[in-house]
Parts: sequence; structure tokens; C-alpha cells
Amino acid sequence: MARIGYARVSTTDQDLETQIFKLRTEGCEVVRSEKVSGASREGRSELATVLDFLRPGDELMVTRLDRLGRSTRDVLNLVHECEQKGAVVTVLDPHVSTRGEMGHLVLTVLGMVAQMERRFIKERQREGIEKAKANGIYRGAKPRIDRAAILDLHAKGTRATAIAKEVGCSRMQVYRVLNGK
Repeated sequence: MARIGYARVSTTDQDLETQIFKLRTEGCEVVRSEKVSGASREGRSELATVLDFLRPGDELMVTRLDRLGRSTRDVLNLVHECEQKGAVVTVLDPHVSTRGEMGHLVLTVLGMVAQMERRFIKERQREGIEKAKANGIYRGAKPRIDRAAILDLHAKGTRATAIAKEVGCSRMQVYRVLNGK
């Protein structure tokens, strides 16, 4: 039986060390971590690796349920996948485990709270952006690619692959700019 820890933060400027320390303190031999949004399972390669590693009798540990996911459906699906492999899921704060029936109920409620919290965060973010726009402060995200350079290179007869390499983007992005999207 192995204890496998999973730590996650949403952005690259956030720190994983506290979660990793707590998981190691609880006896996790392996701790996988990543810096990616918990809104969905997409792009969460370390979580996929953990799920692949799980064997009967293993325990997947997270410090808080929202580290596992922000969607009730995703969290319940993850718990179900772990159980199908004969593994249990344990959340450290508050301490809840799927070893007992009450743990399932508490995890479901906590999953719903995490999802609701995500909706509140998005709502506050949207309100903040609207307020900043009204005050003339918000200008939106900086352009990631130089549209003018793409159009200029195309006008000179440069092909899409060469433009993408020159500008530092994908060919698909070049085609989107050329098609006016």
C-alpha cells in the first residue's frame, strides 16, 4: 500500500512547497505536483500520471479537495476512478477519506462548495474587469503575437511556416490572422 500525494496550484507564480511538505509529513512516498488550473482535467498530466500509478490498497492524498478539482463532477469522477482501482482518496483539510460511507457524502458536499467558490471567483473577476473598464484602467491582455508582422511577411510572399517561425507562433495562428480572425 502506497500513499501518493498530489499537489496543485493554479498559476506559475504560486508556491507548491506548503502542500508538498504537508503531503510528505503525512507519509506520501511519492508526491506529484503541477501548476495548472483545476477548472477541468485537461492539461493536468501529473494528475493523469498519479491515476495511472494507483494500485489496489493505495491512497491518493491531497491537502484540500479543491486541489483535486473545482468541478463537483470532476471530483466525483476522480474519486470513482480511484475506487475502481481499489484505492482510497484522502483529503487532509478537513480530514475526510473515502474509506467510509460518510466520507463520500462529505466529499460530495465539499466538491459542490469548491465549484461554487470557483463561480464566485469568476464573478468577482468579471466585476473587477468591468469596473476597471469603466474607470479607463483596463486595456485587456497584451497581444501575444505581432499581427502586423504576420501581414507584412505574408505581403512579401513569405509562406505560413516561415512566418510562424519568424514571429514565434504556430501556423494555425498565422492562418487565423490571415483569415481576419
